[in-house]
Amino acid sequence: MITGAAQMEGAILVVAATDGPMPQTKEHLLLARQVGVPLENIVVFMNKVDEVPDAETRELVEMDIREQLNEFGYPGDTCPVIFGSALCALEGKQPEIGEEAVKQLLDVLDNKFVIPERKVNEEPMFAAEHVYSIVGRGTVITGKLERGILKRGDKIEIVGGTKDGTTVKSTISGLESFRKTVDQAEPGDQLGVLLRGLGPKDVRRGCVLLPQGHKHKVTDKVKAQLYVLKESEGGAKTPIANYFSEHVFSLTWDSGASVKIVGKDFVMPGESAEVELSLNSQMFIEPQQRFTIRKGAKTIGTGVFTDVLPPLTNEEKDPKSKKKLMKAEMERLGFNPYGELAEKRLKPDFSNSPKDNPAAKAFEGQP
Repeated sequence: MITGAAQMEGAILVVAATDGPMPQTKEHLLLARQVGVPLENIVVFMNKVDEVPDAETRELVEMDIREQLNEFGYPGDTCPVIFGSALCALEGKQPEIGEEAVKQLLDVLDNKFVIPERKVNEEPMFAAEHVYSIVGRGTVITGKLERGILKRGDKIEIVGGTKDGTTVKSTISGLESFRKTVDQAEPGDQLGVLLRGLGPKDVRRGCVLLPQGHKHKVTDKVKAQLYVLKESEGGAKTPIANYFSEHVFSLTWDSGASVKIVGKDFVMPGESAEVELSLNSQMFIEPQQRFTIRKGAKTIGTGVFTDVLPPLTNEEKDPKSKKKLMKAEMERLGFNPYGELAEKRLKPDFSNSPKDNPAAKAFEGQP
């Protein structure tokens, strides 16, 4: 869901009239804001209204939806809400909530959604969402062209997704959009890009296609502004501590990462902080590029990259160095902010640590 959402320019929020907004509804709205879906480019389709004939119940669900839209900064009071039934549309029944409702939805998409400004005159940038190998033809990567123009015959370089920052070069031998061959692609186009002379191991999801001669440097270390979600926003109960490790998602890539908080020991849910992220692989990163941090299936933080730093040194990459830092942090704080497994593995010595640190209560109950 994350990598797909990274390419959205509009959103249809589907809510069942039988259930109303669910916990994942908040997460979907959060992700829509995080990936930059414009405020005017969202519409609600209230599904299964054939199972809820009571108008008062429908109105209560609608009020609930509009309240959540407002909560995440979308115009809940004016956002279009369409009452319909996908099942009725498929079966040709009750056209007023079936076929006609779908037509209303399409009308909103066609006439009310705003097409974002296209960055046609900038250097091309294309993030790979899926990679396919076609016997006898080459490798195809699919995704959305974020900016610039791509043409058949363009010489390109694939960057990102490797431990050491190595890149591969190729030539675009074919472009396809919605099963039609095209000679040129513009920003916003969903594409399949056929690359000459590359194997499936040369390209992976999350890597980025740039023109040869570009000046961009991939990195595995970056400064960022991070916001930690409150539990009411779908986040976790516990704060984030220094050297906390989880998965970072941005564009179409994801990577394990360690968090170093600048100027403080923790970031509480609902707070923001400047952080340094150390990634497991070197990735395509630009200032103001958005990201999310997830712990398992839960989004716990969002933010933007602010400054690209030089890649990690070999010493910084050494897992033993990180373990030493985490152990030293536990001993400095006088408690374990990382969970039971980390304490068993690192075996901190708390004999000279401060006692009864009040911050320890915020981390109680974590696995």
